[in-house]
Amino acid sequence: MINKSTISFLKELKLNNNREWFLSKELDYKKSKQEYILLLKKIIAQIGKKSKAYADIEPSKCLFRINRDVRFSRNKAPYKCNFGASINIYGKKSPKAGLYIHIEPGSSFVGGGVYMPPADILFKVRQEIDYNFKEFTKILKHKDFVKFYGSLDMENALKNPPRGFDKENEALAFLKLKSFVAFTNFNDKELQQADFAETVAQKLIALLPLIDFINKALDE
Repeated sequence: MINKSTISFLKELKLNNNREWFLSKELDYKKSKQEYILLLKKIIAQIGKKSKAYADIEPSKCLFRINRDVRFSRNKAPYKCNFGASINIYGKKSPKAGLYIHIEPGSSFVGGGVYMPPADILFKVRQEIDYNFKEFTKILKHKDFVKFYGSLDMENALKNPPRGFDKENEALAFLKLKSFVAFTNFNDKELQQADFAETVAQKLIALLPLIDFINKALDE
């Protein structure tokens, strides 16, 4: 679970996003960060029971830095107002598909897939869907995937068929996508429930067939 103190810390950070305030709250930050790492440890342990490939992932290495890179941004706020982590068997910086956990007051979510990949990876995923559309459809129609996610995120799709794919292709709606991701949201009350880690793990496990499908295309 995520304690109310961590939610309060992130809310206060959003209102006081400056170095002086952050340094004055360093102990609160370290406590909240450690709580998040413990949450990740519990989630990874549950996923590892389903897929051994995840069993030895170190939670602290999944965590993204709270410091923002402001070099090319108009927003010069130095800190993120969330805790984010990528659970990926290839490492958190890998362009391959993985799982993601985002804790932010009022905007928490978990999910996974591959988000806005470069052209070469995007083409490989589209090609895999084209070649194995029945398998891909079966994954998206699985009862657990439908229960937790409904469908892939279908926003920001191309208006026209991508180069190399026919407009009559039965998989066209998916081939037009620029990302292959699915997410589900949590409210602040759900974060504080005792079984939150188990709930998240269950939902992320439902994504593993999609993750494996995507990465199979990238491993070939």
